[in-house]
Amino acid sequence: MDDLYRDEILEHYRQPHNFGSLDAPDASWEGSNPLCGDRITMMLGLDEDGIVRDVAFSGRGCAISQASASLLTDEIKGHSVEEIRALGSQDVLDLLGIEISPARLKCALLSLDTLQRALDARAGGQAGAAPSGGVSAERPSGIPA
Repeated sequence: MDDLYRDEILEHYRQPHNFGSLDAPDASWEGSNPLCGDRITMMLGLDEDGIVRDVAFSGRGCAISQASASLLTDEIKGHSVEEIRALGSQDVLDLLGIEISPARLKCALLSLDTLQRALDARAGGQAGAAPSGGVSAERPSGIPA
């Protein structure tokens, strides 16, 4: 069964879903893992009710971080900000479907951390955030606060 999930991870890495950018995102954040160099920028397009109507991500990194972002963006489309805020680490690990070693956990969860920080920045009007737990999150240049 792990082989099936490994194949799906490789497919999401090679041809990620929702890869690209949004012209005018309602929420955006760039996160990075300084330990391995993975970087992900998450962009959300929300409607007036706080439902994700469009989502995109860009970045580079290992198969786990990029597949995680691809799977997570598929998962959140059509969901409310409140539902997205309720997502936890285990939800992302379940999407990946394979055992993740402690050394790769930050790679697997970078997309969730970046997504949550994008929502936090939108709610609080933040212009940046301090690094947390080895994952650095930075507002991308050119994105208004």
